[in-house]
Amino acid sequence: MRYKVLVVDDSTFFRRRVTELLNQDPGLEVVGQARNGQEAIEQAAKLQPDVITMDVEMPVMDGISAVRRIMAERPTPVLMFSSLTHDGAQATLDALDAGALDFLPKRFEDIAKERNEAISLLQQRVKALARRRAFLRPTPRPEFIRSETLRPEPSKPQPLRPDSPRTGSLLGQAREAAGRVGGASVTRLTRSSGKRYGALAIGSSTGGPVALQNILTQLPENFPYPIFLVQHMPGTFTSAFAARLNNLCKITVKEASNGDLVKPGCAYLAPGGKQMLLEGSAGQSRIRILDDSSLENITYKPSVDITFESIAKVYSGNVLGVILTGMGADGREGCRCLKQHGALIWAQDEKSCVVYGMPQAVAAAGISSASMALDDISANILMEMSA
Repeated sequence: MRYKVLVVDDSTFFRRRVTELLNQDPGLEVVGQARNGQEAIEQAAKLQPDVITMDVEMPVMDGISAVRRIMAERPTPVLMFSSLTHDGAQATLDALDAGALDFLPKRFEDIAKERNEAISLLQQRVKALARRRAFLRPTPRPEFIRSETLRPEPSKPQPLRPDSPRTGSLLGQAREAAGRVGGASVTRLTRSSGKRYGALAIGSSTGGPVALQNILTQLPENFPYPIFLVQHMPGTFTSAFAARLNNLCKITVKEASNGDLVKPGCAYLAPGGKQMLLEGSAGQSRIRILDDSSLENITYKPSVDITFESIAKVYSGNVLGVILTGMGADGREGCRCLKQHGALIWAQDEKSCVVYGMPQAVAAAGISSASMALDDISANILMEMSA
């Protein structure tokens, strides 16, 4: 079976280049090209491609507006091409919010050091998205909140008692979250295991930005544990992503910095292109960021495996580890290490994943104790960690 691809870009050279690279794969066929967002909408309806590659800045209609229309009228997996700049990061996050499933740097030399490796990665990403075609449904999306539109500065919260009338217990908020969250449930917890916790750790890749936003925006401001986030992203993207999450969430979200003292109720996002490690003890841990040459042979920067293994050394088994959507198997060995220390591991289920790679690796290895739909995860976290 050959997957049909529509290539959208205002540059004739880039359209031709992407077409040539995709057509080298016997499982892919470029069936059409478009010069702007309006043409993309028309060609998508006419050609019914399995995947669309989309530029951001184009005349007549930009790529973000086109994605929003396509997802509302005839949902199709979209791979965005973006520049590795601050503005490129903002635009890419807007495109993901509009419904795009994945992105790649527009300069192929930024994808991988070797040309053949970059070509292979492009082809793999397109085919992975094409396999999700049947799972997409027309769903209206709320307008995104731009990261530069800051939420009002909240007053400093006072320490909350479990019976606080203002917020209620985490268990009560779990029940409220369970009532708000829609979608079919694979696993919906009805009670906590009673396990002790010191931290929450989440790893993700393709499809992760939207999945993380889904989970983190439903956590209350009095969430009592630190959260460690590892999302495969370029270095220029993680600061913008952390700022956006911080604007949307009740908890604090920040891009992790070397030497950060870990605080409860704060989510630390591993910076792109580097590695995030934990040092110290559970009650007095700090973050260490590495970017030296000794990490050259590590495929992923940041790596879920590296971060999770360091978390196990600091927090032992008092961790809930969650692996979300993404290609590959990063996180499997880190989760294995956590589980050996007594941690609880969950995986996102196949149906709600953009790419069922990382969660499948953890589940197939018998490391995860449950697979659950994305829309259930936040309520389950609150239920499990409420004890």
